[in-house]
Amino acid sequence: MPDQDRQFLGTFQDRLAISRESAAVTYPGLLCPSKAKGTLHPVFPPPRRNIRRQLFWMVLVALLVRLIVVAFIYPRDLDPSFNHWFFGFEEGRVARAIATGHGFSDPLWGHTGPTAWYAPIYPYILALDFKLFGVFTTSACIAILCFQSLVSALACLPIFFFTRRSFGEGAALAAGWVWVVYPYSVYWPIVRIWETWLAMSLLAVLFLLVQKLARSSKLSHWLSFGLLSGFAALLDPALLSVLPFLALWAVWRLHSQGKRWFAPAVTAVLAVILVLSPWMIRNAVVFHKFIPIRDNLALEFRVGNDGNARETMDLYAGPWLPWVNDIEWNQYQRMGEIAYFQLKGHQAFRYIEAHPLWYAGMTVRRIGFVWTGFWSASSRYINEQTYDPAAVSLLTLLSVLMFMGLHRAFRKKGAGVAMPYAIILFFFPLIYYLTHVERWYRCPMEPFVIALASYEVHARAAAWLRRRRAIRAAYRLPAMLPPPRQELPAATFSESD
Repeated sequence: MPDQDRQFLGTFQDRLAISRESAAVTYPGLLCPSKAKGTLHPVFPPPRRNIRRQLFWMVLVALLVRLIVVAFIYPRDLDPSFNHWFFGFEEGRVARAIATGHGFSDPLWGHTGPTAWYAPIYPYILALDFKLFGVFTTSACIAILCFQSLVSALACLPIFFFTRRSFGEGAALAAGWVWVVYPYSVYWPIVRIWETWLAMSLLAVLFLLVQKLARSSKLSHWLSFGLLSGFAALLDPALLSVLPFLALWAVWRLHSQGKRWFAPAVTAVLAVILVLSPWMIRNAVVFHKFIPIRDNLALEFRVGNDGNARETMDLYAGPWLPWVNDIEWNQYQRMGEIAYFQLKGHQAFRYIEAHPLWYAGMTVRRIGFVWTGFWSASSRYINEQTYDPAAVSLLTLLSVLMFMGLHRAFRKKGAGVAMPYAIILFFFPLIYYLTHVERWYRCPMEPFVIALASYEVHARAAAWLRRRRAIRAAYRLPAMLPPPRQELPAATFSESD
């Protein structure tokens, strides 16, 4: 700050203290002393903003934006080619089997029998949609896209509340409104019928609940967390990469405060087991093997680690494209799901053992892709990914602001506020670093990325505004204040008077 500005700020502070003391004497009803000795605060504080109204408009605008996009994009999901493949992909096939009375089965192109390829919650949501509106109909498509749009719009609420609890109301409002128009929060829930968007909102709610658990040892709160965590695991098991660590952090916080922690922790664990048990029993009975939730992890390793580095994953290494290469599809049909996935796992690990440097390089590329969206600079890849330069610019900027916000949170707010964010950002993408990545895989992290980036931008903007206002006030105050009182010279008298 220039010396001239420092001089005016010093004058401003000195005269402001004098003017406040004078105002307290002249207008005793205007200011009142606070509990802290020597400080004065207004008797009539400024009115609090109507947060409920802002949240209502936030959700409404977010929903309208998404529904407008739905009106333009929904025909894509109704494409009858490939047997309505884009209507839910594998989960859409399973939902069709459920709705037509074949049970949780047939994830691909024919009747292949029972499956544990996917967790059960979202296929059953799709099956309900098919029961109400018909299988792969226009009404069913519009209904599920409106549901996903509503889920994405309602995510504004937990984002606002956990950001406000961490960083204040200004940053929370900024995060909420950014979410309203954030391209990934609008685009992906409409383009892809998938469970990720519901899992994203559910993780935001669980994060908000964890912030409360860190101060509460009430068994009912921990029971709710356990039941909701079990439901989240049956929706998207990837959430289990962070939920146990968030729970352990809350337990440690209780322990550090001298509150009971063992009974709450046991209650949450038992609640999770209670929710997961029916599905685990079903898998054991059907497949005669212990399968916690899904059985496809080996296939995910294979399609991301077969030597093909041109794309983020190699669809030809799996059974998805029988019209191009029917070898994998026939093998899947002949061997069955469990044996086929085991074979893919062995192939993936053999390739990684034979090419460790290649795997290390691919892991680094996947890490970069998660945070920047950049995969390849080849002309072929860029031509196929039309919007890739814009996406890379947006994700890179957002990630930089997010890491700056996380650093500021640790420095200004402490580990008690920043650590839950760090847990999600560190642990959630680990499995994708090791297997393979797609653009929408980072979506469950987006609410926390937005919160930290908004906190960083809001903090910098607030600091800049404070400096500007102080400088302006310092320049303006000398003209506003009356001149200092001049002492009259003492009267002098001559002897003649």
